[in-house]
Amino acid sequence: MKKTRCSWVNLKNELYVSYHDEEWGVPVFDDTKLFEFLVLEGAQAGLSWETILKRREGYRKAFANWNIHTIAQFDEEKIQELLTNPEIIRNKLKVRSAVKNAQACIKIQKEFGNFSKYIWRFVSNKQVTNQQNGIEQLPVLTKISQEISTDLRKRGFSFVGPTIIYAFMQAVGMINDHTIDCFRYNEV
Repeated sequence: MKKTRCSWVNLKNELYVSYHDEEWGVPVFDDTKLFEFLVLEGAQAGLSWETILKRREGYRKAFANWNIHTIAQFDEEKIQELLTNPEIIRNKLKVRSAVKNAQACIKIQKEFGNFSKYIWRFVSNKQVTNQQNGIEQLPVLTKISQEISTDLRKRGFSFVGPTIIYAFMQAVGMINDHTIDCFRYNEV
């Protein structure tokens, strides 16, 4: 029997299908994974998610398997090296943002114990489940994503606008935005 998925999934791309079926919308509480998605969502700005998925393994290699403390120490020489790496998006602002965000993330970890506690408090530590019939009903930002975006910016983060943050919230399961006809809706 054929599974019904969210209509945004490119069924011809196995990487995309796998991402939708196994990761998107599943609650994430691990700081490393949360940071990965924060950087990848920022890198995606202006591009398709498929473009990022294709480079995901390259990002893992280039960004020290998402070790936040290592990334925070990247110097100008390392940044210049990253800007020549064809396995990632070689946008100067986005690469520098990853380093800056790692530094800011460490400060949050010190203040809150971990990044997960900080970020999940915006949704009272539980997933928000929407009930959308189609992707045209999904918002691109919400009051909560605007609030998170503002707070992250105050704390020194970049590439964390409210639309990027809403996509991040969807990806890490802070919000279940699978459409109600999708087989994953009730599973996550």
